[in-house]
Amino acid sequence: MPRAASMPVELAEAWQKVSRQVDEVLAARLPAVEDSPAGRLYEAMRYSALAPGKRLRPLLVVLAGQSCRAYRPERRPLLLVAGAAVEMVHTYSLIHDDLPAMDNDDLRRGLPTCHRQFDEATAILAGDALQAQAFQILSGEDFAPGVGARLGRILSHAAGGGGMVGGQAMDLWCEGHPDRSIDLATLRQLHERKTGAVIAACLAMGGAVAGAEPDEEAALTEYGRNVGLGFQVVDDILDVTADSATLGKTAGKDQRSGKATYVSLLGLDEARREAARLHEAAIAALGDLGQRAEPLRQLARFLVGRAF
Repeated sequence: MPRAASMPVELAEAWQKVSRQVDEVLAARLPAVEDSPAGRLYEAMRYSALAPGKRLRPLLVVLAGQSCRAYRPERRPLLLVAGAAVEMVHTYSLIHDDLPAMDNDDLRRGLPTCHRQFDEATAILAGDALQAQAFQILSGEDFAPGVGARLGRILSHAAGGGGMVGGQAMDLWCEGHPDRSIDLATLRQLHERKTGAVIAACLAMGGAVAGAEPDEEAALTEYGRNVGLGFQVVDDILDVTADSATLGKTAGKDQRSGKATYVSLLGLDEARREAARLHEAAIAALGDLGQRAEPLRQLARFLVGRAF
């Protein structure tokens, strides 16, 4: 996770706790490595899912749940399980995003990408298995049937053709083809799907587990929409301002690949202003949630602050 010195102490401590607890859930729910024909697949799943990632998405699930009036501490284990399911889907997307047919990257979370550490076929299968495992968790005995089904609907909608996968398809269609140049509105739609949809789903899932009221659901959804898009704007900025060691992935890759980004379309200064605008919109969305939502406000400030 990010350096504690970059954020309020209480948020850093909460993030560390969620990261540790989600890693425990992941380790317990992923298949154990065994001496069998499938053993290499299980090893690849654990290699990628347990790599030292930020665990931002599980944190958002937990903080969203805790911001609701109906939240009770006994619901935290359910928030962590839901967060682990999102992290599995996120990890699957990273494995596939790094493949030669897509972004063709060698570094992820500071380690060799899955297809470099193992092989391309194993990486594809590891991603497939992680996605299936996520929905197996959400349909399991941890959740009441109605809640588990709702969580599955939220996450599948965000991760599918209308969300993350659709955004990736748009990205690949545009990449490296000057005759397919896109405008800012299309880029925004691309990133609302590719990155923003799953981040927004985290807020909705946390609210669903905690029993959010309709006004809370609306506030969390609006916050998630703005934070999700803002996160991508900041990611575009960091691609040109940070090094690979800081990012945990190859810096400057978007520019070399000819990708349309907020920086390439707007320039660095205007991209930073857009990130700040989205941050302000996210904070404003939480106005009616009161002090319970202060960790979400702190998180939005931290995420945007990385761009400056």
